Amino acid sequence: MARGWFITFEGGEGVGKSTQISRLAARLSGSGRTVLTTREPGGSPGAEAIREMLVNGAADRWSPQVEALLMNAARRDHIERTIRPALARGDIVLCDRFADSTRVYQGAAGGVSSEVLSILEELVIEECRPGLTFVLDLPAEEGLARARSRQAGEGRFEAKGLAFHQKLREAFVGLAAQEPERCAVIDAKGAVEEVAARIWTVLAKRAPELILGP
Repeated sequence: MARGWFITFEGGEGVGKSTQISRLAARLSGSGRTVLTTREPGGSPGAEAIREMLVNGAADRWSPQVEALLMNAARRDHIERTIRPALARGDIVLCDRFADSTRVYQGAAGGVSSEVLSILEELVIEECRPGLTFVLDLPAEEGLARARSRQAGEGRFEAKGLAFHQKLREAFVGLAAQEPERCAVIDAKGAVEEVAARIWTVLAKRAPELILGP
């Protein structure tokens, strides 16, 4: 069975993940690759229904423990219905957030123990793990300002406050340092084109077979 590439994008609010995924997908598609873009929470009908509960409402609507369970329920459906079939076809899957976000949002910033999150990962993810993760890094103040300038809606996590988002940034960078073979920290400051060029440079080094085309 053909096996594709699973690449995830991580980082705090407003760092530009969706923009960079779109640009990378277009560039890879232009070289003849079949690319699937997706997101978490979400990416399948069931997971999108769970997303509505997670990203809307008051900041304290759910405890971090409940968030972790809901995130992993959505993730399992996403893997079964979207990610795993795409990888089996040989597609390149570009995903806006994955398990690292749960480790950071509900774990490092929310206080859910790493032991609990590891157990959930083993049950939910199994072998479906990214081969490359881009961690887009931006000061929390700048990221929040960008996020809040977007259209209203889905602002529950943005409402958790600056201290929470500063913890997120530190945790994402720390996680990348713990897994340097998989993760690459990308400076998300500057023009969209500049950030995209940084991502492309790393991709060319880490996965040159994707750059060269089919």
